[in-house]
Amino acid sequence: MRILFVHPNYRSGGAEIAGTWPPAWVAYLSGHLRQNGFDEIHFIDAMTDNISDEDLAQRMAEIAPDVVGVTAITPSIYRAEDVLQVAQRVVPNAVRVLGGVHATFMYKQVLSEAPWVDVIVRGEGEEICTALMLAIRDGRWPQDRRKIHGLAFWDGDQIVATQAASTVKDLSKIKPDWSVLDWAKYIYIPLGTRVAIPNLARGCPFTCSFCSQWKFWRDYRVRDPKDVVDEIEALVNDHGVGFFILADEEPTINKKKFVAFCQELIDRDLPRRVKWGINTRVTDIYRDRDLLSFYRKAGLVHVSLGTEAAAQMKLDQFNKETKVEENKEAIRLLRDADILVEAQFIVGLDNETPETLEETYRMAWDWQPDLANWSMYTPWPFTPLFQDLKDQVEVFDFSKYNFVTPIMKPAAMERGELLDGVMNNYRRFYGRKALFHYPWRGTGFRRRYLLGCLYAFLKAGFQRTFYDLGKAGYWGPQTKASVDFQFDETRQLAEAQTADWEAAADRAARAAERRDAVRAQTKARALERRAGAAQDTRDRPEIAEDV
Repeated sequence: MRILFVHPNYRSGGAEIAGTWPPAWVAYLSGHLRQNGFDEIHFIDAMTDNISDEDLAQRMAEIAPDVVGVTAITPSIYRAEDVLQVAQRVVPNAVRVLGGVHATFMYKQVLSEAPWVDVIVRGEGEEICTALMLAIRDGRWPQDRRKIHGLAFWDGDQIVATQAASTVKDLSKIKPDWSVLDWAKYIYIPLGTRVAIPNLARGCPFTCSFCSQWKFWRDYRVRDPKDVVDEIEALVNDHGVGFFILADEEPTINKKKFVAFCQELIDRDLPRRVKWGINTRVTDIYRDRDLLSFYRKAGLVHVSLGTEAAAQMKLDQFNKETKVEENKEAIRLLRDADILVEAQFIVGLDNETPETLEETYRMAWDWQPDLANWSMYTPWPFTPLFQDLKDQVEVFDFSKYNFVTPIMKPAAMERGELLDGVMNNYRRFYGRKALFHYPWRGTGFRRRYLLGCLYAFLKAGFQRTFYDLGKAGYWGPQTKASVDFQFDETRQLAEAQTADWEAAADRAARAAERRDAVRAQTKARALERRAGAAQDTRDRPEIAEDV
């Protein structure tokens, strides 16, 4: 059976300004499929190669696959749907499969707007996708589709979701096939080297209100550090990778496993050949302050900190469980350990003002991270914060849900003013860093890395790809009133998806009512017991005397 995976051609001027990122999803799925006897797997990276739909159609026809599979995060969902529409036209007998976080939670929306999608894989993909491919290969598709956990599809005029599949419990079976990628294409600009995105752990025990990762992966699991370092060693030896970023939301949660991972890298002398970066939380930096130099010895050179917001009110709204003053200290600890630190700020909620934007800039400069990033709040439609704010959401063009486009309109600002304020923060922060910091901070790795980051910013700025500025028509403060974000206003929430949300909200409300009723009953009974005990004391004075 011939399987074709396609990475959709979507760009927004966000993370991709730092380089071309290898689509790890296809390696993890392909590795699991190969373990189960699927040998003919093809891959087209339409994003990295900037492939048009016409060229994609030609290549798809040449491969003539039996299955076409594609994944999507929220902003790339329409391009993923387009890929499968091309497949419908060019290879109509191929089964058209869509997976990823957006389709997992928004399957009713996706199937409503793209009925040509044959089946959606909901959740962690390796085992579900393999079960699906086995059914197709063995001729049990589509008659057995209701027996496979973790799918969604049209059955007549009804959208059907089968029982949710279990998460992958035996992580030793996760053996990605990195050879499916053309590694010469994937370059990390700051260091001018090949880059990979391996995975140490899956899931997150924290429940930040703006994030979907903890909902998608569900339970938190950590792979054997030796297995992961085997994978990294192969990436270095076989594919020339010189830098990797752990894909985990927070790889330091399990301190014991993370320390073992670092030690394994050191024992194999890999830090001499490959450097790496992570995202993590301020609280973990505090916890591991005595281990930071050890992490640096293991090759950790870049930490992106989820500082998130300058105002404590926002941190509390995001359910971050951190304090503003802790951010500054965590940044200092990392700098002292010679680890480059990037501070992440989320801006653009309804209470954003020019003053709060200015506050984030002042804090960024006061904290002195090596890098700073201002991301527009993006109301993922399957997160708790969206449910709280959905009455304020006016834009349902998911292609703009990309961290660089202001989806929310602050009460006190226009969207163009918000973009201009963010760009003003970038100009001032990196302008001052370029003049007074980067060229003078040593002559070794740190200086080279920072100048490489500056080059990536300047390159994207010159090409007008940074923050999609070229498409939006932003050329500086003088254009903030004429910026056009090109929202597709015809995009709306599907009735099926809205009804599903309303039903879920009703269930949640009923559950909350039951919890409140139980608490009220418990409290009332406690009061009754206390009142009864007091009456006994009044009726029987000897009790009071004994007490």
